[in-house]
Amino acid sequence: MKKVHPFLLSVLSGLLLFAAWPVSPLTFLIFVAFIPLLWLERQGGKRFFGWVYVAMLTWNVAATWWVWNATGPGAIGAFLANSLLMCLPWLGFRVVRRRMGDTIGYTALIVFWLSFEYLHLQNWGLSWPWLTLGNVFAARVGWIQWYEYTGTSGGGLWVLVVNVLVFLLVWDWVQKRQVVFRLVWWVVGLLAVPVIVSVALKPTQSSVSIAPRTGNVVIVQPNIDPYDKIMTGSFDAQLHRLIRISDSAIDSNTVLVVWPETALYNEHGFDEDHLKQNYFLNPLWDFLHRHPHINLLTGIESFRTFSFKHSSTAMKIPDTDKFFESYNAATVMDSSGPVAFYHKSRLVPGAESLPPYLHFMVPLFEKFGGTEEGYTGQADRTPLATPDHRYTIAPAVCYESIYGEFMSRYVHNGADVLAVITNDGWWGDTPGYHQHESYARMRAIETRRWVVRAANTGVSCIIDPAGNIIDSRPWYTEAAIRQVIPTESSQTFYVRFGDVISKIMLVLTALFFAWLIVTFAKTRLSRG
Repeated sequence: MKKVHPFLLSVLSGLLLFAAWPVSPLTFLIFVAFIPLLWLERQGGKRFFGWVYVAMLTWNVAATWWVWNATGPGAIGAFLANSLLMCLPWLGFRVVRRRMGDTIGYTALIVFWLSFEYLHLQNWGLSWPWLTLGNVFAARVGWIQWYEYTGTSGGGLWVLVVNVLVFLLVWDWVQKRQVVFRLVWWVVGLLAVPVIVSVALKPTQSSVSIAPRTGNVVIVQPNIDPYDKIMTGSFDAQLHRLIRISDSAIDSNTVLVVWPETALYNEHGFDEDHLKQNYFLNPLWDFLHRHPHINLLTGIESFRTFSFKHSSTAMKIPDTDKFFESYNAATVMDSSGPVAFYHKSRLVPGAESLPPYLHFMVPLFEKFGGTEEGYTGQADRTPLATPDHRYTIAPAVCYESIYGEFMSRYVHNGADVLAVITNDGWWGDTPGYHQHESYARMRAIETRRWVVRAANTGVSCIIDPAGNIIDSRPWYTEAAIRQVIPTESSQTFYVRFGDVISKIMLVLTALFFAWLIVTFAKTRLSRG
């Protein structure tokens, strides 16, 4: 058979991956999206790594182009670096298949890819797991109720296994004009059974509302342009808008109000130890004193000062012997003042943090608005409890809600509701905010918790433990949502044990590497 040009196969694979991605209705294409790359590897030829890179770059640019609206240089860096990292599992697969044959080779592809995704989800400084394969089903929650056991790695495993089997079917047909009916039945079963299991696992309304609350929660969507938001002198008007919208939505049964990321913003941040003494926050304290029964969860740009270098990201205050840390934070407060703080831990590479191994690039990052030291995160996943113990909240600031196991640790530590506070306005009216919203639906399934989502410019919404959007407010609209939010105390398998599939894949990857090292050593010895 005549070979297909590698460029066509590479671009086709990238476009299929993009076409399947949320919020596209063509999700089913994900089950054949890798077939062109598998075909490319099987037909042989040089520059395999380069052609895989073309496919991954096509996927990254087509699916996440909207990052450009927030930062052009940052987007280019993310496209190039993420695409490069995605090539590594394919390179390992090619080596193993050539040395050990098809069965072990295709197994290695699955193992290497899922291991890569898990490592990319860790806090290693350049984490950008937006295109984790299991995320492709974020808008198809009826297919993935079993994420409460597997998390997104289960979805990735599903995608990869089906792709490999369908490829083998197609290859045998094209090369030998024969159909392996055993593979056909495997493909049919693998497509159908997970959906059937999902239908069986989907919780009913009664089963997800075990601990109903008499009080309600109000989510505020102030719709403040993110570029106007950071203008000097605009905070007072922004705060009064937040208070006005809140006052219009709360009633005598409201127990929690949720404001979005950096709702409290000041160019230099707010001192966490002296919020009550800050003159600019007086309208906030007046609001809370008028509603003493209300707890407020809000995003805040904040800092703390220390008499010593408290962390590697602490910076010295000029002409003093003191240091300070800056935070993209969330805080729970009531009329008595702030009760607890959370400091965003999954920081945006370049914009909010720069890992030590890239400090040589500081001049370049700072030239394009990046930072050397940036924010300080926190290591523990301690939930934020309201003073009246109505809610124990798992906070997700900005894009932290795309990290499944990360969020599950809050629930493992006692959280009974998830709260996503974000500002997606930087991306504009693009697929970015739709994808971000849909990813939160998977967190609801994994933890079987209600999710409240407060987004500055939208979409703000409430998601039930089955991943269904119960109520939402449209993009770029000033609005509020009031809803009773039940709580749940039980823990799913995923919450109790974490991402078991990925950890198994890491062990298998280590075994593959050990085999490669032993094989290489034996080859060298035989030649010597």
